[in-house]
Amino acid sequence: MAKNILVAVFSASGVTKRVGETIAKISGGDFYEITPEERYTSDDLNWMNKKSRSSVEMNDPAARPKITGMVENMDAYDTVIVGFPIWWGIAPRIIETFLESYDFSGKTIIPFCTSGGSGVGKSDIELHKNVSGDVNWKKGAQINRPDEREIQNWLKEVL
Repeated sequence: MAKNILVAVFSASGVTKRVGETIAKISGGDFYEITPEERYTSDDLNWMNKKSRSSVEMNDPAARPKITGMVENMDAYDTVIVGFPIWWGIAPRIIETFLESYDFSGKTIIPFCTSGGSGVGKSDIELHKNVSGDVNWKKGAQINRPDEREIQNWLKEVL
């Protein structure tokens, strides 16, 4: 396994958080939850409502929801595993906020997503535009549950 791993996740319902915690445990990495300054309510997450907060954010490529807190000692990590639910076929805008908040030069970034319907799609490739510098990107994976065997096999491929 790689050394100095950070597993950073945004989770609206808790599913991505549980998967991320399992990834951190298996990889020996540190866990960090990307927390929005304003938490999402169930009304905010109603994708059927075009005026819901998540719909408005996802329809605005420039939207950058604010995050509370920062990762301490980001420089200490060689590998950052970034987890998120799939919203509208891509990562939620808050992931872009997170990625634009740090210098990832010289690091490996490994995305993973959770989804009730769609797969990774182009979500991991879309995130590349939010990171500048020399970054080693690994292909994203969809991991919908904290299945230790599945996660171990995936980590063997990407670490």
